[in-house]
Amino acid sequence: MARVSGTFNSPLLLGFDHFERMLDRISKTSAEGYPPYNIEQVAEDGLRITLAVAGFSEADLSVTLEANQLTVAGRIAGDETERVFLHRGIAARQFQRSFVLAEGIEVTGAALDRGLLHIDLRRPPPETQVRQIKIGKGAPAPATMTIDAKNDA
Repeated sequence: MARVSGTFNSPLLLGFDHFERMLDRISKTSAEGYPPYNIEQVAEDGLRITLAVAGFSEADLSVTLEANQLTVAGRIAGDETERVFLHRGIAARQFQRSFVLAEGIEVTGAALDRGLLHIDLRRPPPETQVRQIKIGKGAPAPATMTIDAKNDA
């Protein structure tokens, strides 16, 4: 991902420095692709993150939300030493994948179905707020001071 530093430095974009920090943090996260995932819009105000977690049970998965960071972690419990694989093509390694959610996004639920973990999100419509700003009379101009310098020479 390209570096985005300086994107919000325009004098017309006041107060967006936290977005720049968030984008910088996202660009530094690991580019590992496991487990693969989809993000789809399922309704006008609904989103769904779907992760392919074949081989994981509900007890092996954890979904947490801290501030605006959604973290999905998986770790298969149990002793795998008894099994002898001639070929192992199904990934069953532990993972942790994080998603930074925009302000106002709510997690409404999670479900495991046929090896896919679905996490449903709701994006409430933005509330438009119009506020009237009172225009007052200007402050009086500061008094000018005149200094008379007399030359006593």
